Amino acid sequence: MEVTVRLFAMLRERAGADSLTLELPEGARVGDALASEALAPLADGIPLVMAVNREYADAEHVLDPGDELALIPPVSGGSTAAAPWVRVGPEPLSLESVARRVRDPGAGAMVTFSGVTREVDRLEYEAYAEMAEERMRAIATDALETHGLCAAAVEHRVGEVPTSEPSVIVAVSAPHRGEAFAGAREIIDRVKAEAPIWKKEIEGGEARWVDGQPPH
Repeated sequence: MEVTVRLFAMLRERAGADSLTLELPEGARVGDALASEALAPLADGIPLVMAVNREYADAEHVLDPGDELALIPPVSGGSTAAAPWVRVGPEPLSLESVARRVRDPGAGAMVTFSGVTREVDRLEYEAYAEMAEERMRAIATDALETHGLCAAAVEHRVGEVPTSEPSVIVAVSAPHRGEAFAGAREIIDRVKAEAPIWKKEIEGGEARWVDGQPPH
């Protein structure tokens, strides 16, 4: 059977491609794919998390024909509210634009967070965009319910982000400031830890992928 394998960040660079097609026997598991002649050299020395059809999966997960297996290297991090706004894309981010999405007549507080490039010439971000948006939406939805937020929005930029420009913006609104601060903090902390997004630092012509932790 055929399985499509998505590759990101340092795996993509090792392979020279962002995806490949793997031939596996019926009943093969994720672990069998990782041990295959095509993938074993690519994954050597990199702690990976796997996803099948955009859901995290372990090595024992049985693959079906046509599945999409994503190899994810370490990443660089009861409510009546409307569904959160999330977006991953190459366009420059606007704090005012994101903040507008969380204005609510029931909100007495609004908190925003901007993560900006610092200390290096520029950063380059790469993402498994479809899965990153799904994770960001789930994270923001959890925060809406846990903290009683009125609204939440998260945007993350991919591609080059020059010094002092934002790479990620979080905005939330809530009836009171305590819930707003707590909700915004939870969202940005979990996005950095769970969303499949990678960061490369470029300084003086030298580039390196920023070390991180396996997403969870």
